[in-house]
Amino acid sequence: MALNDYAAALKQGRKRYQAALTKGQYPYLPVLDDILSYTEVVQTVNLGLVDIPLSKVVGTKTAGRTNAFTDNFMPLLSEKSEFGAKWASLYDHQVSEGIRDPIVAYEFMNRFYVQEGNKRVSVMKYLGAYSISGNVTRLIPKKTEERENRLYYEFLDFYQVSQSCEIWFGREGSYKKLLKLMGKKAGEVWDEEERKLMRSVYGRFAEAYRMAHGEKLDLTVSDAFLIYVEIYGYDQVKQETEQEMLRALLKIWEEIKLAEKGSQVELVQNPAEEKTSLLNRLIPSGTVTPDMLKIAFIYPKTPETSGWTYAHELGRLYLEQAFAGRVKTMAFDRAATDGEVENAIDLAVAAGCNLIFTIAVQMVNASVRCAIRHPKVRIFNCSLKMPYSSIHTYYARMYESKFLIGAIASALSRTERLGYVADYPIYGEMANINAFALGARMVNPYVRVHLEWSKTKGKNARERLRQEGVVFISDNDMITPESASREYGLYRKKEDGSLENLATPIWDWGKFYERIIRNLCSGSSETGAQKGGKAINYWWGLSADVIDVICSKAMPWETRRLIEFLKHSIRTGAFHPFDGLIRSQDGEIRCQEGKTLDPDEIITMDWLAENVVGQIPEFEELTEEAQGLVQLQGVKMNETDGEKEEKP
Repeated sequence: MALNDYAAALKQGRKRYQAALTKGQYPYLPVLDDILSYTEVVQTVNLGLVDIPLSKVVGTKTAGRTNAFTDNFMPLLSEKSEFGAKWASLYDHQVSEGIRDPIVAYEFMNRFYVQEGNKRVSVMKYLGAYSISGNVTRLIPKKTEERENRLYYEFLDFYQVSQSCEIWFGREGSYKKLLKLMGKKAGEVWDEEERKLMRSVYGRFAEAYRMAHGEKLDLTVSDAFLIYVEIYGYDQVKQETEQEMLRALLKIWEEIKLAEKGSQVELVQNPAEEKTSLLNRLIPSGTVTPDMLKIAFIYPKTPETSGWTYAHELGRLYLEQAFAGRVKTMAFDRAATDGEVENAIDLAVAAGCNLIFTIAVQMVNASVRCAIRHPKVRIFNCSLKMPYSSIHTYYARMYESKFLIGAIASALSRTERLGYVADYPIYGEMANINAFALGARMVNPYVRVHLEWSKTKGKNARERLRQEGVVFISDNDMITPESASREYGLYRKKEDGSLENLATPIWDWGKFYERIIRNLCSGSSETGAQKGGKAINYWWGLSADVIDVICSKAMPWETRRLIEFLKHSIRTGAFHPFDGLIRSQDGEIRCQEGKTLDPDEIITMDWLAENVVGQIPEFEELTEEAQGLVQLQGVKMNETDGEKEEKP
């Protein structure tokens, strides 16, 4: 009987061998000694007895037996050979009693190479076993800037707390993101129960991914697992069976395929660029008209307690006026948690809403889950560069307005010191800061911008600027009705402590939402494309009239004329804030003379312009609220240990 199984394994091996040759690939097991001949190992660690996932056993330590196996450990030698007899004997032993003797292996870059026990591995792989016991020695390579090496060092940090070698991500920052989704703090060591639970959960997902034919995608099981946990939440995932995971996985398959392509986000920078109708799937026949739409807005806080929510509420009220009662809207507030967001969306759908806006990036995962659950409802989330195709996202190019505010501040100030109060170090915020600094420097090449952060622990940003003697300050963009203050926009702090408001950037959400609705009704909006396939982000600015700058009547006519000229130039595309020679604080050239930064470089900026005095705060310095947001869209997410309003 065992010899028959060896013959079957041999058949698999020869088939694999021929397939590798046809593709021009090396058909045998890789040899670790060959790999190490051109690799510098800086540390050797004895891991002791480890339960090794067989999927991670990829080769042999020495070249002695490499030609006896194909690259997947299936045998190549005749069944009449001594090798075949020994393999068959091991097979009988495994079936009757189980192989208990551990193999001896080396781990290098989270792959395992067998020194002793190749036939045991072959038998277990043939039987479809999940793991094998082994005494393992880890070989740690010298740290380099190569991507694979950086990923491995992230894995080493993860292994220290989890003792898990199953999970291997292909993208930096993923281990920290997974720990965050599990509710783990940086450096928090797992207990044995948690390790067993993760192994069980991950094993079930790996099988569901296999049943969904995930092997046909160029995406690791771990990368797919992270997307799955992001969307559904670890608390739910850890309770699911394989079949439940499979059904849920198939529902988000378009998101998985998008991730395989690199999670690219298509930026639509002007309404005129849009090409197809918005709600063709939502309303299959006929032309979409405003009175066919019932729109819900989901808020994390109330308009009275949040300037961000208040601004969007004004946008909702503007819609009702702009369409003279033809559009029906409703608002749900105090949806701060994922559960509350999902409940609010479900209530909106039950009320007949077919278009829903969730106004903060913290709502994105709940929005995706609901979009999957309600495929005929179109959901928009106010965020930037989020790689989901089940929803659409929207945001404003506020850096254009900030550039103008910087120019105004520099023109009015009689000193070479300006202040800037920022909130969260997230996508888009660095562009706002740097645009302000570049606008100021265009008017006065010697000006310096003193940067302070309002969402750091134990620090008062405005008080620090006061101590530094900074008079002209760019602060919050919005007013919170319940705690109204004049510390917003650009203001001058007078000697008597009073404030003079000079200008403010405007987020005109009413016009933003109106543009979306009008494009939808005219059949010219790309948001009408079927869900899935690509992630679309509406990133509109001055050219779409969704942002602006409002100036004080007391502003000198000459300054006003300059700002109107710059505004018109940006609006028409004749001038770009991030154009020409730009250096960062460390002197590195970030934009060459005659070049313009592309949208992705602007959105994901993680540096400060050379005339900015200050730095990007570390993760640990941020408030708990800020840390949660940075985990989603932080510009330094890959460097963190965990990683004005609830502005996304």
